[in-house]
Amino acid sequence: MADLFGTDEVEKAPPGRPLADRLRPKTLAEVVGQEHLTGPDGALSRMIASGSLGSMIFWGPPGTGKTTVARLLAGETSLAFEQISAIFSGVADLKKVFETARLRRTNGRQTLLFVDEIHRFNRAQQDSFLPVMEDGTVVLVGATTENPSFELNAALLSRARVLVFQSLGEDSISKLLARAEETEGKPLPLDEEAREALVRMADGDGRASLTLAEEVWRAAKPGEVFDAAGLQGVVQRRAPIYDKGQDGHYNLISALHKSVRGSDPDAALYYLSRMFDAGEDPLYLGRRLVRMAVEDIGLADPQALVIANAAKDAYDYLGSPEGELAFAQACVYLATAPKSNAVYNAFKAAMRAAKENGSLLPPKHILNAPTKLMKEESYGAGYRYDHDEPDAFSGQDYFPEKMGRQTFYDPPERGFEREIKKRLEYWSKLRKERGG
Repeated sequence: MADLFGTDEVEKAPPGRPLADRLRPKTLAEVVGQEHLTGPDGALSRMIASGSLGSMIFWGPPGTGKTTVARLLAGETSLAFEQISAIFSGVADLKKVFETARLRRTNGRQTLLFVDEIHRFNRAQQDSFLPVMEDGTVVLVGATTENPSFELNAALLSRARVLVFQSLGEDSISKLLARAEETEGKPLPLDEEAREALVRMADGDGRASLTLAEEVWRAAKPGEVFDAAGLQGVVQRRAPIYDKGQDGHYNLISALHKSVRGSDPDAALYYLSRMFDAGEDPLYLGRRLVRMAVEDIGLADPQALVIANAAKDAYDYLGSPEGELAFAQACVYLATAPKSNAVYNAFKAAMRAAKENGSLLPPKHILNAPTKLMKEESYGAGYRYDHDEPDAFSGQDYFPEKMGRQTFYDPPERGFEREIKKRLEYWSKLRKERGG
């Protein structure tokens, strides 16, 4: 499906041709919203000016102009343009395209091969591009909505430059709507609030904004002007761009986690709501809240874990939508709780020590001696029962003798851990006094 977007004169178009297609730009300078690439000092403009076009990966959300820009690049560099989609193409299709490109090259013309959804190709299929890229048979331009670092072969990435396409801002969407009105020769039947709502509904997707505009024109009766509520009734609500298994999912959960860690309850609630709105599995969110409680709050507020678990239980009991409020309550509690990753860091340090020191025997005085032989080997000898000691503290050393005493847990002066720190300092003092 072709991307957009820019200006051009109104074309004589066959009936039914989509508005988005009619507004497709004819030059890079007409592309809207990607000025960092197509503007006078943009990366693509500089490539064209240098007369050298290398292979590229266009990474960005839908409706930001990836296909259109690839087509325009071919036109501005006099390259033959070939387009395939990884969704509908297989090995046989690739071989055919490569053979055509080789034949064309023998006749003195290079091919710009645009591969839409290139991340859908498997590793072996991605590797098949390497020879034709290296010998100059094709200039590869791949388009992907997913992070190339995770989805594309390292060998392919090393031979292509990644260019990032950005979601269209509200100003860019507004420009597209104004040009659509000029093309149609009539204003959108929307009041100011509804127009702003339509821009937000587009969610940075230029093609979507023009599709929504067409729906509005189709629905409006003569002289009718929609308000925001009327607009929603006409076009319904466009689902947010969010794939629960891909970048949108990980970007939002990262934002939620970091907002909680950064003690910003308002931002945390916003991202929690974004994920609910996008249809995220509530129990996944519950698990992540539990993780935040143990990773970022820990013993600074021991109730954080209790509340996070209680929110999960409340959702199990109430279901949606009532149970979602329990997650919101837990989210705010976690964001406003004192923060500490001291236990998290202590556990990682203890795990490293466990792996590095091997199978050291604990000191014999804390080993049980259920047999005569073990007693003869001094198992349990000299053990002091802490409850019988002053302050219920013996001060004995419990680390393996070859390892020596270690310190993993260092509580900060925050929240409940301030009290824990005082206890540890007191026990440390007693340990030194009692020779432990």
